[in-house]
Amino acid sequence: MSVETADSGALILVMIMALVTVATRWGGVYVMAFVQIGPRVEQFIAAMSSSVLVALLAPMAYQGDNAARLALLITAGAMLIIRKPLPAIAAGVVAAALFRQF
Repeated sequence: MSVETADSGALILVMIMALVTVATRWGGVYVMAFVQIGPRVEQFIAAMSSSVLVALLAPMAYQGDNAARLALLITAGAMLIIRKPLPAIAAGVVAAALFRQF
């Protein structure tokens, strides 16, 4: 299957991607309306952020340079210490930026 991107094909592709994104987000909210939030579901939701973090950083450990590997180590250490993904990611980004700067 091929879509011409010269005329309005690119716009059509963007609209399709937007519809798929909205459908998956709304679908998740709709499905979760029928799920009783218990301790196991809370643990699952809490583990999702860590698994997404690992899925994003694992390719960097395999294919990245030394700055990427340092960022991975700093992120993993920060995640173990503070247990919050956003500050851990920020620490890893800062570590990689500083390593590449100097």
